Amino acid sequence: MRPIPASTTAAAAALLFLNTVRGQAGTEQSEANLKDPNQECAPYSYPPVAAALTQFPPIWEPCAGILPGDSAGQAKFAAMNASVPQIAPKGLLGVPTPNLPYPATDPDCWWTASTCTTPKASGVKPDIAAVPEPKTLGYGFDDGPNCSHNAFYDYLLQKEQKATMFYIGSNTLDWPLQAQRAVADGHEICVHSWSHRSMTAFTNEQVFAELWYTMQAIKLVTGYTPTCWRPPLGDVDDRVRYIAQQLGLDNVLWKTNSNDWEVSSGAATPQQVQANYQALIDMANNGSLATTGTIMLTHELNNYTMQTAIDNYPALAQAFSHIVPVFVAMNKTQLYVETNYTEKTFSQYTSSANSSSGPAAGGSSAGGSGSGSSTSSSGNSTSTSGKAAGASAGVALRPAGALSVMVALALFGALCL
Repeated sequence: MRPIPASTTAAAAALLFLNTVRGQAGTEQSEANLKDPNQECAPYSYPPVAAALTQFPPIWEPCAGILPGDSAGQAKFAAMNASVPQIAPKGLLGVPTPNLPYPATDPDCWWTASTCTTPKASGVKPDIAAVPEPKTLGYGFDDGPNCSHNAFYDYLLQKEQKATMFYIGSNTLDWPLQAQRAVADGHEICVHSWSHRSMTAFTNEQVFAELWYTMQAIKLVTGYTPTCWRPPLGDVDDRVRYIAQQLGLDNVLWKTNSNDWEVSSGAATPQQVQANYQALIDMANNGSLATTGTIMLTHELNNYTMQTAIDNYPALAQAFSHIVPVFVAMNKTQLYVETNYTEKTFSQYTSSANSSSGPAAGGSSAGGSGSGSSTSSSGNSTSTSGKAAGASAGVALRPAGALSVMVALALFGALCL
C-alpha cells in the first residue's frame, strides 16, 4: 500500500495545463477524423479520466501496490494471495535482477529464461503462443494506444482487418479517445500492464496492481473490461500467470518476433525486421503452418513499426489463408466481462465481412461516442498523401508524448519511462 502522491492542487494545475494546450476532448469520432499527427498527439482533457485520476497510480510509474481506499482491489487481492505459487520476485519494482542465478530445470516456467509456455504449477492455464487454425495469423499489436495511430487504423479499416490490441494502462489514460477507436473499429483490446516493466520483477501485490489498474483504465475509457493480456517483453512465470488468471486474464505470447520495437534503440536494423517478416511469409508459403497457425510479435509503438506493418500486410494477406484477431482464432466469443459485446467465431469471421464484431445489437461502448469511426474513416488511407501510405504511419510515440510527459509530471511529480 502507498499514499497517492498527487495533491488536489497539483492535479488542478495539470488539468489547467491540459486545457491551455488543446482544451476539452472531442469525441472518438472527431479524434478519428484527425489526419495531422501533431493534432492527434496534442494533449487534451477527457472529463471522465480527469475526474478519476486519484483512483489510479501515477501514470508511467511502476505500481508500488494497491492504492489506499481501493477496497475492491484489496479484497480481490486478499482472496488470491495465499494461493499464489511460492516463487520469489526476480527483481525490484519491475527492474530485473542482473545475472540472476536460476536453475536450468526451469522450475517456474519462466518464459524469459526458457520460452516455456506450459506451466509447471498446478492449476495454471497454458499460454496462448499460437492459434489452432492452419495457415492462420493471429494478428495483434503491442504498446498502444499510440496517439498518432489514425493513419494505421484507417488502413486496417480499409482492408476490413481487425486485430488484437495490447494496451498499456498509462497510454490508455493519456489517450482515451484513441483507445475508444479500437472498440469502434472492432478490434480486440487486451491488457499490456500499467507501466510496461518486467512483470516477474514485481511482488505479488505489484503484479496485481499493474494488471488491475490497467483493466480499470480500459473499462473507464471504453466501457469494457478485458479478459486477456500480454506481459511486456514476454516476461512471465507461473506466479505471474496465476495472478493474471485469478483476474480472468488469458495470457498471450507469440511464436515469431518481428523485433520491430528494437529499431528505435539501434538494437535491430530495418533490414533485420524485414527479414523477420519475410521468414514469417515463407513459413506460410512452404507448408510449415499446414496444421496450425502462428502469432507474431509486432507493435503500435511508433511511425516505423506501424508503417512496417502496413508495408508487409499485402504479402501477409497473400501468404496466409486467414489473418484474424487472436481470440477470433481461439473461438472466444465472450471477449470482455461485459456481456453486451459478442466476438465472432473463426468460422463466422472468415466466411463473412469482418464488420460485426462489437457491441451486441449495434450498441455503443459505454466510454465512446457510439458513432464508430468506420463511418468516416474507410478509404482515407487510399490517398498517397496520407501518412499511412507514405513515409510514415504516424508520429513516433516518445517525441509525440513529450507533452504528455509534462502532464504526468504536473500531475504526479515524476515519470519513469
